[in-house]
Amino acid sequence: MALDAEIKSQLNQYLQLLENDILLKVSAGTDDVSKEMLALVEELASMSSKITVERAELYRTPSFSINRAGEDTGVTFAGIPLGHEFTSLVLALLQVSGRAPKVEQSVIDQIKKIDGKYNFETYVSLTCHNCPDVVQALNIMSVLNPNITHTMIDGAAFKEEVESKNVMAVPAVFLNGEFWNGGRISLQEILAKLGEGLSAEDFADKEPYDVLVVGGGPAGSSAAIYSARKGIRTGIVAERFGGQILDTLSIENFISVKATEGPKLAQALEEHVKEYDIDIMDLQRAKRLEKKDLFELELENGAVLKSKTVIISTGARWRNINVPGEQELKNKGVAYCPHCDGPLFAGKDVAVIGGGNSGIEAAIDLAGIVKHVTVLEFASELKADSVLQERLNSLPNVTVVTNAATKEITGTDNVTGITYTDRETNEEHHVELQGVFVQIGLVPNTEWLEGTVERNRIGEIIVDKRGATTIPGVFAAGDCTDSAYNQIIISMGSGATAALGAFDYMIRN
Repeated sequence: MALDAEIKSQLNQYLQLLENDILLKVSAGTDDVSKEMLALVEELASMSSKITVERAELYRTPSFSINRAGEDTGVTFAGIPLGHEFTSLVLALLQVSGRAPKVEQSVIDQIKKIDGKYNFETYVSLTCHNCPDVVQALNIMSVLNPNITHTMIDGAAFKEEVESKNVMAVPAVFLNGEFWNGGRISLQEILAKLGEGLSAEDFADKEPYDVLVVGGGPAGSSAAIYSARKGIRTGIVAERFGGQILDTLSIENFISVKATEGPKLAQALEEHVKEYDIDIMDLQRAKRLEKKDLFELELENGAVLKSKTVIISTGARWRNINVPGEQELKNKGVAYCPHCDGPLFAGKDVAVIGGGNSGIEAAIDLAGIVKHVTVLEFASELKADSVLQERLNSLPNVTVVTNAATKEITGTDNVTGITYTDRETNEEHHVELQGVFVQIGLVPNTEWLEGTVERNRIGEIIVDKRGATTIPGVFAAGDCTDSAYNQIIISMGSGATAALGAFDYMIRN
């Protein structure tokens, strides 16, 4: 496999940064993937005198491991790490060669003190935008701790293995042979799940804030930056920094940026927030808000943070259809991200529930991969933009069903079908298929505020033009509010508005 000129040019630049010699151990057969993988590693070796290749018997064929001279580092790629995994390959080469990973020293210390044997395996698809973060996090852990190993497995290259382990969503992480985590997970989240996370004691000495922002998506990041620029003591609590944009692939309506991807934008937000003196508390979930002398925010881990004002920007999440089978078959055929999980349904029949823009975009994407797509829309007509509907109607392997009320997703180990009722005739229909993609909009993350700020019937926080809620000193911004539209650029603007509103409130009170 000849690398294209642009990738070779990028690799040449990166390979100049190798610090010490590395050895690529390659296990290859006579199949096409093996031949392409051999060509890749030989091309790497031809581009740097610090890289040596040797044939070896590894656990999987085709695969290759990246090692320091005389030492197995436990970083293995089963398949060809190009596409979204190209960056994972480059970082693994650099980090094994001795370049320090770009993580905080406290995180490095946490990784180094982990005891016990941890053999991680991550099943990916090369079109998955969430997979590289998981692969890179586990590779870093393998490089830093000799007790930890990690193998990235391209599901397309190991189809029998994927089917035998019933992997129907990526990334799927196995630990010591047992399923351990499905979906995106950051390095800090991995450490927390392994019991290495922060406890309430770690928050005990924090002084009260002037502004405490709850939520780390576009609205929360904007609110924190605008607050910090006023020179006031600012903290930000985030369940996962970046919020819902981490699950968004293509972003083409963020004005002045022609095109980007959600994870890239989330990283840029975090880097911008870190430019200011903001106390960032990531991987912390808010549990309760109470007004005493100051506002007190209790976290799930029991810690209590105090602040003069609070800005709530907890965003929203995918709405569930709440029918039998949805929860039971999640990641077993029920999916929410067509970009990530679509390739796993190649040649199969799937349904998309939802006829808005996200649903029709999903159906169009999936139609290029799967055998057949059935779109189920509850209303009497699709709600998507006409340009999307025209594109959908031009596809030969898509069926659209309107007035369809989903009743059940069927299956035991995997999805086998979907049952819906025709809302006009009350007739019940069943479609046999192997995957269901749910795309029916968002629900605000505000349940924890029950009995505090006023919310509308669907749980959105009611705010005025300054972002103020019904409680003086509490402001809100972004997709958790009753904003007319849910867009990244609108969330950022409302975050700035809430920060300016909070600052104005403090001046006057």
